[in-house]
Amino acid sequence: MAWAVFIVLSVLCVGAVAAMIVSRNQAHNALFLVLAFASLGGLFGLLDAPFAAAVQVLVYAGAIMVLFLFAIMMFNLRRPAPREKKTLRAALAAGLGTVLFVELVLAARKALAGSVPTGAPGGIEGLGRLLFTDYLYAFEITSLLILAALVGALALAGKKEDA
Repeated sequence: MAWAVFIVLSVLCVGAVAAMIVSRNQAHNALFLVLAFASLGGLFGLLDAPFAAAVQVLVYAGAIMVLFLFAIMMFNLRRPAPREKKTLRAALAAGLGTVLFVELVLAARKALAGSVPTGAPGGIEGLGRLLFTDYLYAFEITSLLILAALVGALALAGKKEDA
């Protein structure tokens, strides 16, 4: 039964990401990304990682995608985007895709050889203790960066008054 759920969730995740890549509508892309995040949360649940599954669904599919949709809806989606040279983008995409494929093959080789640890030490309590002791400054800097990005997005979206 777990294999069937895994296959359904993985096909749903890959299909949502493929649809996001093919679609030209920004709002549809954001909704496809929500679907991909939600199915990825289900995959984390199958791996017996309830904290990662809950964070994936609540934080990414919930809060961040709501912000993305809010920002997308604030812009005028009816005017066409300016045309750019696609050769540079295609070359960069092909290079990045090749690098990611090589990394995937190397990770699969290590996993099949048994050199990748299967279980993470500790649980939510250990993660919280580590996050608020050793990585406190990184955690606080990340929260400040998110706050600055939110303020910047609101400042850019604000209406300009005629002077």
